[in-house]
Amino acid sequence: MGRVLSAISFFPRGGSAHAARGLARELPRHGWSVRLVPGSRRDPGADADAERFYRGLDVCPVDLSAERLPQPSYEDRAGSGEPIYASLDDLQFERLVRRWGRALRSAGAATCDVLHLHHLTPINEAAARVAAEVPIVGQLHGTELLMLERIDAGPPASWTNAERWRERMIGWARRCSRLLVAPGSVDRATDLLGVARERIVALPNGFDPALFHPRRIDRLAHWRRHLVEEPRGWAPGQAAGSVAYSERDLAPFGDGIVLVYVGRFTEVKRLPLLIRAYAQAQPRFRRSAPLVLVGGYPGEWEGEHPASAIAASGVREVFLAGWHDHAALPPFLAAADAMVFPSVCEQFGQALVEAMACELPVVAASSFGPRAIVEAGTGWLVPPDDVDAMANALVAVVNDDAERELRGRRARESVTRRYVWPLVARRAAAAFALATQEGPEEAAEPAVGSASPHGRILA
Repeated sequence: MGRVLSAISFFPRGGSAHAARGLARELPRHGWSVRLVPGSRRDPGADADAERFYRGLDVCPVDLSAERLPQPSYEDRAGSGEPIYASLDDLQFERLVRRWGRALRSAGAATCDVLHLHHLTPINEAAARVAAEVPIVGQLHGTELLMLERIDAGPPASWTNAERWRERMIGWARRCSRLLVAPGSVDRATDLLGVARERIVALPNGFDPALFHPRRIDRLAHWRRHLVEEPRGWAPGQAAGSVAYSERDLAPFGDGIVLVYVGRFTEVKRLPLLIRAYAQAQPRFRRSAPLVLVGGYPGEWEGEHPASAIAASGVREVFLAGWHDHAALPPFLAAADAMVFPSVCEQFGQALVEAMACELPVVAASSFGPRAIVEAGTGWLVPPDDVDAMANALVAVVNDDAERELRGRRARESVTRRYVWPLVARRAAAAFALATQEGPEEAAEPAVGSASPHGRILA
């Protein structure tokens, strides 16, 4: 069995963490044992603790916050406490490289057959220093491409080291033997990174068919528990559970068509737009159709908070259910009739795939990932940032029972054919095998800040 060390700098929160976990669980069935070296934090709560999130796997977590090191992001979110990579100077970069170098060395990176590095981060530089002879398979999740696109278009003044980071990331990508990229972003990755197309493998995220499938539950009891009895919704500046509902508020769930959103409250998700579209569509619904927003990492939001958008619009029957562990999501999907997903820069769309696996049709903005995921007849794709089109699609999904149910059945067939983890892991395993046959890939030119053949740091 081959040995893979899989490293991801971010603490558990977004889709890349779910991809890392899903692959680590499935790859041993395809001939590869996996050791995970993930970023971790305990200060935001248990959900950010990598040991908890990756429980049952071989994990060597790295808690940068414990050492007062920055935990950067590709997203420039004011007030998050996470600086964007493009703003970090050379000293901060070097400190991160050395810390990840110690983590990789301690985890036995130099003795592995393949390094599987998620995103393009200082981990790539650390790998070049401590395990230069081990081939790298990189995996892009899209946010790094968004940052590169913003740099190419002209970065904000606060991104003081943008060009330096651009050069580093391109260099790291070119050192990878293979790059695993979400199908909707292959052309963008090729253009932005200058990597030969034959070295890019289109690889989506997957879903666990044992977890995400149609099931029958007491829907009203489910919503009573999570909206009334054990609420987790939260308002700006307040704790989880600060938004709660009464038994009377549950009336629309009795015989209504339930629409559900699952995800974070970041700006690109366009939740205020969804709420405005829902307010526009609601008078045209032939029956009640409550909209439930599941997610919003506690205390994290950008732009207008959904609670503020609900209040500003005056709309009723929009509910905040709060953040829930990934394993708890299937009952939320079973208690719904359709998924709505207005995100305008979605690189893949994990929530879409999982909802479709539960036989829910989807209404989604036609961005990078959803365009590839939502096949004809499995949902409704609408132009990004189009309130009217989103409202019209909501009316269609609520008012036409037969079409909604037909598209739901087709949705499950579609994702089961393409996105179950065994199929995805098989493709990743094939990329690892190719990497070991070819050996490490040298960059076309050394990246800024990379180690030279003589051991000094190129500036």
